[in-house]
Amino acid sequence: MPEAPDDARPAAVLVLFGEGEEGPDLLLTERAHSMRSHAGQIAFPGGATDPEDDGPIGTALREAQEEVGLEPSCVDVFATLPRLWLPPNNFAVTPVLGWWGRPSTVHAVDPVEVATVFRSPVSELTDPANRFTVVHPSGWRGPGFTVHGGLTLWGFTAGIVARLFSAVGWERPWDRGRVVPYPQSARDPLVEEIETDAARSPRHERRG
Repeated sequence: MPEAPDDARPAAVLVLFGEGEEGPDLLLTERAHSMRSHAGQIAFPGGATDPEDDGPIGTALREAQEEVGLEPSCVDVFATLPRLWLPPNNFAVTPVLGWWGRPSTVHAVDPVEVATVFRSPVSELTDPANRFTVVHPSGWRGPGFTVHGGLTLWGFTAGIVARLFSAVGWERPWDRGRVVPYPQSARDPLVEEIETDAARSPRHERRG
């Protein structure tokens, strides 16, 4: 992806791994079904950066606490990935990698934004039966996953998962010829989550 320009708006997401009942897993959120768009779609906890945040790590942990009640002290951050630029919205998103060494109780803090919070096993995400390619009418193609009993993970979030798993050697051979249409809205669920966060938060309103 092209490098983010200097005027890109900073944001961050938390890519949080833990050890669940079914082995290593990844924390994900399902967007509220009452949302105007992307109802019921999947994304990482995350959002736009506040002036008071201590860099992208501070943003990712704060957003996760606000969205799902995650206790930041229970997370061991071990890396950040390079910023990923989203040109149409001019966001520069930093994925923050964390290990949930001391899991805390999580839930949908704001039902207006988040319907459910769940932990998707890595074994589910790497299962070839749950992999496919999402195709948009514009011609855009990207990775897709079936998670949590039939929900579709796609877009920016799925791209991070797919590239990360490939880089660390977790990807298993899957049918790249399996193609499905993009789900419902043409806009990426994580992008809209960040935009919604920036628009609704009084903190961001003070920035102007």
